[in-house]
Amino acid sequence: MARPKKSDGDARTRLADAVGRGFRTGGFGGAGVDALAKGAGLTSGAFYAHFESKADAFRLAVADGLAFLRGGIAQFQAQYGSGWRDPFIDFYLGERMEVGLDEACALPSFSSDVARADAATRAVYQGELERLADLVAQGFRGTHARQRALALLAILTGAADMARAVKDDAARREILAAAKVAAKAI
Repeated sequence: MARPKKSDGDARTRLADAVGRGFRTGGFGGAGVDALAKGAGLTSGAFYAHFESKADAFRLAVADGLAFLRGGIAQFQAQYGSGWRDPFIDFYLGERMEVGLDEACALPSFSSDVARADAATRAVYQGELERLADLVAQGFRGTHARQRALALLAILTGAADMARAVKDDAARREILAAAKVAAKAI
């Protein structure tokens, strides 16, 4: 589930990658169009040739980021079958927490900005979140699979946010360990 390295692909692909990184590190309010374009090695004019607005680019980053997470979960489900959940939780709250903020998971990275975004962005987020929850629910047996899927995603998202926000490594490890126990109990 490692994010591919920057490629020399077309401008739209480079922009999509750059806006994802830029919004993850600076948030919607802290990422300007000039910096987003520069991150792709392009000008702001090129940015507007591909996106109608900064909000349009943010919607793409949200959709791409959540689709990336969905693809990662699908890989774990394919590799581990019905036993996918615990290895995924260990990976998500372990190895994935070691990447830089620019490569962090879109779900915790974008959720607070989406809550303040326009209706179109919130609709994209909701649609992607529903697809994600449906996929996770397929990996649960028994009753209340959808509720369990949403609870798992909420625990992972909250833990990732909290762990990245604290300064102290011991506090970070405590948050992640507690979240692993709670997530695996679902």
